[in-house]
Amino acid sequence: MISPMTSRTVRTMCPMNCHPTFCGMLVEVSEEGRVLGVKGDPENPDSRGFLCIRGRAAVEIPHNGRRLVQPLVRDGRRGEDRWRAVSWGEAIDRIVRAIEATNRERVGFWFGHGAHVTGINRPLIMRFGHLGGMQVWNPAIVCWAMGAYGLGITGVIESNTKEDMAAHSRFVLLWGANLASQPTTAPHLMEARRRGARVVLIDVRRTEAARHADETWLIRPGTDAALALAMAHVIVAEGFVDHDFVARHTIGSEAYTEHLKPFTPEWAEGETGLAAADIRRLAREYATSRPAMIVVGGASMYKHRHGWEPGRAIATLPALTGQLGIAGGGLGPRHRSFPTGDHLADLTAANRRPPGGWVPSHMSSIARLIKEGGLDVLLTAGTDMLSSFSDTAAVERDLERVGLIVAYDVFANDTIRRVADVVLPGTVWLEDIGIKETATHFYLMERALEPMGEARPLISVLRELAVRLAIEDFFPWPSVEAYMDALLAPQRNGTLTVAKLRELGGIAERSRLDHVPYREGRFATPSGKIEFDSERAVALGLPGLPSYTRPTRDGAALPLEFRQGRVLTAFHSFYDNGRALPALERAEPHAELWIHPDDAAPRGIAAGGRVELWNERGRFEAVAHVTADILPGVVWARDGWPGLNTLTSGEACLTPAASDGLDPRIPGGQSAYDARVEVRALSPSGASAR
Repeated sequence: MISPMTSRTVRTMCPMNCHPTFCGMLVEVSEEGRVLGVKGDPENPDSRGFLCIRGRAAVEIPHNGRRLVQPLVRDGRRGEDRWRAVSWGEAIDRIVRAIEATNRERVGFWFGHGAHVTGINRPLIMRFGHLGGMQVWNPAIVCWAMGAYGLGITGVIESNTKEDMAAHSRFVLLWGANLASQPTTAPHLMEARRRGARVVLIDVRRTEAARHADETWLIRPGTDAALALAMAHVIVAEGFVDHDFVARHTIGSEAYTEHLKPFTPEWAEGETGLAAADIRRLAREYATSRPAMIVVGGASMYKHRHGWEPGRAIATLPALTGQLGIAGGGLGPRHRSFPTGDHLADLTAANRRPPGGWVPSHMSSIARLIKEGGLDVLLTAGTDMLSSFSDTAAVERDLERVGLIVAYDVFANDTIRRVADVVLPGTVWLEDIGIKETATHFYLMERALEPMGEARPLISVLRELAVRLAIEDFFPWPSVEAYMDALLAPQRNGTLTVAKLRELGGIAERSRLDHVPYREGRFATPSGKIEFDSERAVALGLPGLPSYTRPTRDGAALPLEFRQGRVLTAFHSFYDNGRALPALERAEPHAELWIHPDDAAPRGIAAGGRVELWNERGRFEAVAHVTADILPGVVWARDGWPGLNTLTSGEACLTPAASDGLDPRIPGGQSAYDARVEVRALSPSGASAR
């Protein structure tokens, strides 16, 4: 008689890192240590059993035949993708020799979302760089930080929760928020609608969120700040200002009122393409539907040359109408918004970094450092620089000046294949332990599998390097769980530990949690008030009052505005940009370019035909998606496709001083990811690219 196969269920979190959406996951593991299946955790208070296609595809990660399972060194020239397997000892020796042979300031550490899927690695990466006297950079500059920078100048960096939206909002304005990177917000949005809330979407294309909206408005890319200023003009001109709130909790209102006079809806119509009458109606509806919540996008709407301007202007709208610090109002959940309550401990040791010529978290400065030969060693972890940086063709060319490039990851990607010299195989989320935090809760991620092959957790690699390089006090804790306890120390007056989390079933609410920030009227500015007029901005070389800079539209040879963003089938450069996971590759087999019929027809482009985007910097091939869900003159593609960012300029959005000067948590060092392009057909009209 054959005994029935037994298995166990492990509670963990999805490894995709789609902050603020961290979904609970139940993993079925066989006695032999193989993952049999994954599903959503119905007891997870954030996701309530939901698991999107990215999370469901995670079952294909642990035993994937494409995983990196042993250290490798390049066997030949860069770009040849030929490798030789070596021992961990040989790999570490080579890294240590290279670092010891140079000045520590000429060693850089760049990492991405893939390096901290367990939620506990990021502080140690920063600590390693700080105590080691190396260059180390915050990867938020390729993601959420530019939007938060603009919000931070005004003073609104904490957000109301999705639970608050569901329970209290009467009007929800989704502004560049497509829900692809926070899908668990959608059920709460639907709850709000069932309760009678009205939902309006503003974006450059009709996104997945449009099906949850009562009304959708498409605007020209890069004109969000113009729309926000015009709405503020209407709010002031038509008497919708909450004068009591403005008097008690803001500074610079008189200057802002005067500043807004020329930003009429008629002016904004010419900038945004949205009719003046519709702008007035939108402003009135927002101002009179109390409580009203604005859910701003996490990254895509800010990825242009003046990407800090939208957040700066949008954040003034709830201030003018007195909708901050109230249930159902304020700004809603967004990628990496700061929660209201006790945080994790800061163990990055930034205050112990020795003096040095540190290059800030500023993409164009990092690129210039590489170009000018300022790095001898580049350590990378969980990232694909040749996908995530702007102007990647130049970055790849300049990386030839770096003597040794090391990559720690789970799967090979373009950066590994083309420029890395040493490759270290990383563990997946089930082969390690961790903690993930959402706006409201902390979740324990238990280890469920033994590492595949010779893969090692990143923390163990950093600890070994720290010992070999004599980096003192890098890891003063007796174990990884003791380190996790130190992270949790601010919670519940130090009583929330890993052991206590286990007792609680792996789930604990954030201590001193408040679903509504700013109840006390204290804001994140030097004055403690909302700053319509900001002396801090002026000191950073920026306008004191919210501003708008018109996007360049004078390129006759390159008449189309290119933008990029997110979809549910991909997130950043995880798992070789999703190509390593069959489920995601099947769902999105090729890059797709959204183009309006009015732009497609004169170019002989038909739906499903192959096309090429081009400009003076690069070329990129895709399949045409001809649709009226985008405006004429605009083309759009999902971010993360290899080669896509050869089109983008790499132009700095802010100076290095301005980037570093606002808030140490919010670097403004993004480079521009927009571009002007032309598109040509590569296959005859009507010919399929499949």
